[in-house]
Amino acid sequence: MKYAILLAALVGTLGLAACEKTVVAPPAAVVTVPGPAGPAGATGATGTEGAKGATGAGVGIPGPTGATGATGATGSTGYEGATGATGATGATGNTGKTGQTGDTVVIVPAKP
Repeated sequence: MKYAILLAALVGTLGLAACEKTVVAPPAAVVTVPGPAGPAGATGATGTEGAKGATGAGVGIPGPTGATGATGATGSTGYEGATGATGATGATGNTGKTGQTGDTVVIVPAKP
């Protein structure tokens, strides 16, 4: 099977190589060269000025700005609020126990 594919590719290559190759050259482009420019023509006449448009209707001129108003009076101060009630005193705690001699050992660290 692998030889059949290789043989078919070889036959196709030889068959295409045996064909006559023809090269078709595109036709040359024709370039036209313009001739020399002719003399300049005479200048044309100047046109007439167009008609002016009508002026719009008169617009009223706004009047002067009015004077600034006076500053208003300061408002009255509000009342002072009432003082809050004092809270009740809490109950007194129990008296602590008197010291007892026991097995408490205090170790004082040595000075360096």
